[in-house]
Amino acid sequence: MPLTIRPLIPDDRAQWEPLWRGYLTFYETALSQEIYDTTFARLTDPAHTERGALVADLDGTLVGLVHYIFHAHNWRVEDVCYLQDLFVTEAARGTGAGRALIEGVYRVADDNGTPTVYWTTQTGNTTARQLYDRIGKLTPFIKYTR
Repeated sequence: MPLTIRPLIPDDRAQWEPLWRGYLTFYETALSQEIYDTTFARLTDPAHTERGALVADLDGTLVGLVHYIFHAHNWRVEDVCYLQDLFVTEAARGTGAGRALIEGVYRVADDNGTPTVYWTTQTGNTTARQLYDRIGKLTPFIKYTR
């Protein structure tokens, strides 16, 4: 069966959580179970239209995920879309799943009237950056946090 990019649904919980844990492990991050529960609930609640998630489904098995958030931007009339989390299982890397997930967010953003999609990654994430350099535009900005 071909790879399908589709919205995350409540029945995906058992497969979504290990994917998101894999993503967070890559970034050396651990979160409480409360955050997993809250995030999944928000991502699958139709009332939370400012955020969403897509999954890469290969014959009933989820092999990737992407989370996104729409938000206002003071330099634009329309909102922008932050592609927050992108993860593909090691076995599915190089199959086009990552590109398909990003393009899925592009479609969701276009359908929302939100032409700008952006994301961040670590400078040393060279494997992912090979894809990002082909599908996006590198900006000169450096991110700081409190």
